[in-house]
Formats: sequence, structure tokens, C-alpha cells
Amino acid sequence: MEIQRLKEERLLKSLAHFPCVGILGPRQCGKTTLSKLLMTKAGKQSVYLDMESERDRAAISSPELFLDQHMDDCVVLDEIQIKPDLFPILRSSIDKNRVPGRFILLGSSSPQLLRKSNESLAGRVSYHELSPFNLLEIDKPLQHRLTGGYPECYLLDDVEVSFEWLSNYVASYTERELPALGLNTNPQKIRKLLTMLAHVHGQLLNIEQLSGSLGASATSVRNYLDFIENAFLIRRLAPFHANLKKRLVKSPKAYIRGVGVLHQLLGINSRQDYEFSPSLGASWEGYVIEQVLQLLPSPYQAYFYRTHQGTECDLVIVKGAKPLLSIEVKYTAAPKMTKSFTTAINDLETKRNFIIVPREEDFPLREDVQVMGLETFLRVVITNL
Repeated sequence: MEIQRLKEERLLKSLAHFPCVGILGPRQCGKTTLSKLLMTKAGKQSVYLDMESERDRAAISSPELFLDQHMDDCVVLDEIQIKPDLFPILRSSIDKNRVPGRFILLGSSSPQLLRKSNESLAGRVSYHELSPFNLLEIDKPLQHRLTGGYPECYLLDDVEVSFEWLSNYVASYTERELPALGLNTNPQKIRKLLTMLAHVHGQLLNIEQLSGSLGASATSVRNYLDFIENAFLIRRLAPFHANLKKRLVKSPKAYIRGVGVLHQLLGINSRQDYEFSPSLGASWEGYVIEQVLQLLPSPYQAYFYRTHQGTECDLVIVKGAKPLLSIEVKYTAAPKMTKSFTTAINDLETKRNFIIVPREEDFPLREDVQVMGLETFLRVVITNL
């Protein structure tokens, strides 16, 4: 079953204008499948090399000679962060023949990839982040909300097997993938940290509390968080700080990015577990925020808003320094305006405001507040920004 990715058109446009295109994202999110499709549609001869394959690494053991032989081809280098020594050679090859679509670089780790390539490929590469399937790309929304959008997991017919896949995915990431990417600590400690983050999903990040529970220094916890965020496992959402005359919180919120991974860490293994979970509201909030941010175009930024007096807004979409949309996320069939959301709208002075609910509805709650289902909101509002 082939699912068309929303990023496809944008990536093809970049391939038509840049000599190198980088696609970053978590493992198993579909980077390799999409890159092979792009190679076909770009209309060039192509060659694919996986840097995790001993055979493919041997093929490029003399990289300058190999790239000279493929000067007119599109060369895809998968898991490029494993071979950072290639970046200067890629730069030299591009400068010998600077035409669009020379290289596609795939990476599961943004820090190594971005740091090394920024040293060598500045002005030569266009980067794009690829996430697991977005809600607008699929046709089984309830399953998507339960097990997430990792393609191999989503395409399984049996939910029980999907949760087994997620269990193996989390184990593989903590025990093998993160250490291979350079995270030098006990994998069980990282698994424990991820589990703790799952239980405070959507709450203000408290480094001291995490440090005490994990038995690690605050500095170590911050380093772990940086690493797993740059491996696309968590997202830290910053608070909005405009020139508002309010006492605002300064700590970010933390979310597990994959809803299926979140549920696996929480011990949710069925739809019944999900519907009766005390984390249901937090799961829905994180799911909505992740789906929105996957599609948010580059001039726009996202924050949450909270004052020390308790006024709060789950998501604020900002362009420049100006708040444009205030969004409240509610897992309810009968949403109501709260005093907190009303005050947040007044503070932020947003003209377009939304309450996102789990059913596909669309009706005004008051003149400047619309109740919407998530799919409608993504399709009607976010993709038209």
C-alpha cells in the first residue's frame, strides 16, 4: 500500500533547485521509501547506498573515485551521520559539478548531520524534516491516534501486533540506536527517563525532579534531553514571551513525539486501555500539537502560553512576534469556554481562536472562537496559512 507523503512536492522542488537535499527524521518514519520514490520522479539515473551496510560502505571506500563515476547521477546516502568524513568530499564533488539533484542525504540524527554538513555544505543543501504519517496522509484516524504514524506499524492489520512493533521499536532505540548515535550512558537509564517523561507528557519540564528520580545530575539530564530531542523522540515546546505585562512561566513543556511510543511507555496496549487511561487528555493534547507542528509552514512558530496566575493556552501560532491563532485542546464532546482560555485570548489579542476536539465538528462557540475536529483544522486552517 503506497501512501503519498505531503512533503513529496516540496522535496521535488528542492531537488530541482539545490545540488543536495537532506531529509531528517526518526528511524522508520519513511525516509528511505520516500527517497527512492523521489529518485524515480526526479528523472535522473540514481544510486542508493546505506551507510549501515558493510557492502555499501565498501562500495564508497574510495569516495572521490566513486562520486566522480556518478557525477551525472543522483546519489542517495542513507544514515549519513555514520560517515561524517564524507561531508568535505561531498562539498568538493558538488563544486566540481554544481547542478540540482546531485545528492539526497538521509539522517536519523540531526545534531551530527547538521553540524558536520553546516561546516562543509553551507549554501549547497536544503534540509527537510520528515515525520511519521500525518493525519492528513492516512485513512484510519482512530488507529493513527492509538498507535501512531510509523509506516510499518500503521500498515499492520492487527493492533496487538502494532503494539508489539512499538515495544520492539522503543527497545531498539534505547538499547542500540541511541548508543550508536553517540549517547554514552546506560540504555536502561534512558528508558527510565523516557518513561518518566511519558508520565509528565504535556507538563512543564522540571529538570530537578527528573534529576532526583533518575539519580543523575541536572547537567546530565539536560544533555540527555538535548540528545533524545535531536533524535526526534521528544519535543520541547517553549512558552510564548511577548512584551506582555504578565508574570509568565519560563519552563518549556515536554512531549513524547510519537503517540504510539507514548502509549507503549505508559503501558497502553489496546483501545480499551487508551479510553480508560488517566493520561487520555494529555495524550490527545500531545497528538494534536504534533500533527499541527508537522504541517506548520516555516514563517510560523508555535508556543504555549501560561501565566503564574493560571491563565493558559495550549498552543499559540505566531508569525514574527505577533500571535495569530490561540488553540485550546479538549478531549470532550461538549467543549465550553473557560475563564483561563478567555483571559489568554484577551492577553494575546488573537482574532482567530479554536478549540480542537476528537470528533469532526465545526461550529462557532462565540464570534471569535471556533470548535473544530483536528482533521478539519489541519485541512482548513493550518494548510492555508
